[in-house]
Amino acid sequence: MLEGYRIEGRRAAEIAASVERAVGSGDLEPGQLLPPMRELATDLGVNPNTVAAAYRVLRERGVIETAGRRGSRVRPRPATTGRESVRVDVPEGVRNVASGNPDPALLPPLAKAFAAAGELADREPVLYGDDPVEPELARIARARLDADGVPEGPLAVASGSLDAIERVLGVHLKPGDTVAVEDPGWGSLLDLIPALGLRTVPVGVDDEGPLPDEVRRALDSGARALIVTDRVQNPTGAVVSSTRARALRSVLRQHPEILLIEDDHGYGIVDLPVHPLAGTTRHWAFVRSVAKAYGPDLRLAVLTGDEVTVDRVRGRQRLGAGWVSRLMQRAVVRLWSDGAVDPAVAAAYAVRRDLLIRALAEHGVRAHGRSGLNVWIPVPDETGAVARLLHAGWAVAPGARFRTSSPPGIRVTTSTLTEAEAAPLAAAVATAVGPGPTRSYV
Repeated sequence: MLEGYRIEGRRAAEIAASVERAVGSGDLEPGQLLPPMRELATDLGVNPNTVAAAYRVLRERGVIETAGRRGSRVRPRPATTGRESVRVDVPEGVRNVASGNPDPALLPPLAKAFAAAGELADREPVLYGDDPVEPELARIARARLDADGVPEGPLAVASGSLDAIERVLGVHLKPGDTVAVEDPGWGSLLDLIPALGLRTVPVGVDDEGPLPDEVRRALDSGARALIVTDRVQNPTGAVVSSTRARALRSVLRQHPEILLIEDDHGYGIVDLPVHPLAGTTRHWAFVRSVAKAYGPDLRLAVLTGDEVTVDRVRGRQRLGAGWVSRLMQRAVVRLWSDGAVDPAVAAAYAVRRDLLIRALAEHGVRAHGRSGLNVWIPVPDETGAVARLLHAGWAVAPGARFRTSSPPGIRVTTSTLTEAEAAPLAAAVATAVGPGPTRSYV
């Protein structure tokens, strides 16, 4: 039936689990065709409806895809084997510029903030039935959102950007719906969407954000949701400009029923203004995370949106986690109130990005990085470039972690790059990829 692997089970859940285990272990490879439902039913001695139910579960979990008479096959990037597996193992002695992490030296100390939060918790413990959002957190967050032109709306708190985005998608979409996503874009998001049983349609980006014509094409083709990174786009560093925001709002006005999700995860480490699209559609969400500025282990994001969306998210939270720790929320309040992240942090990251981009330009290599921690470099041969750079002592992130249909590239994290390293890294990149053609990466 399948070379080297036999699907097992008598119930739909058992059959689905058997396939998923095989995908996770590598016994079933991405793109591999699964047996027709009737054939597998005969082999297992079960009703074809049982196999149909198993395949439906696998589709909804993002493990397989079905293309009519062409049958069902393992997804090219199944949710069971996330994009985190597309990474470079960094040998000892190789400089790691692939991680995507902030510079630990630029993260603020947390001890005093959590001590203050703990003291407040001793005086005013949070109990079941209390408000899930710390009032002072809501007050400060709302004031800052108002200052940035984000429309009025209720607030919720989630465990980071990805958690917030997952919850918003989950309360609006159903398996099989299509989501328009940036390409190249955030690898974790590109994994999450099929894991929810949703489909992706790629939207090209340039230095000013998603391309309006590609957004229009995606929405006209039936996409139910659009996810936009306003600033610090991963991996390209794109920033939605005021001009691009006007163009995108014009497209969105023609699709008022679309769910719009904006991700401002770079808040606190970027010195360029945000130009929100929120409010253009009936249902929208604007997500602001603290992880990049205050540390990845601070799993907290503030979410605002239209009343229906936020009410559904908070209702679903009540049935599960309940709330994000108010202790953590109070610590973030203290960090915000004390101005723990100096504005010079954003400037420091900008200097490091620009050092590499200028050094690459001297070698005729074009790169992108208007904001954030990373530089995106289009390359003709992604695998070869990664391997040659590793041999030269530099570990970079393969672009495959961030792409759906866009051309190859590599991502270099510049958050800890020193001035002395910029020139040798640029020379190594130039040797690995050759002079870059003057072209867009969309």
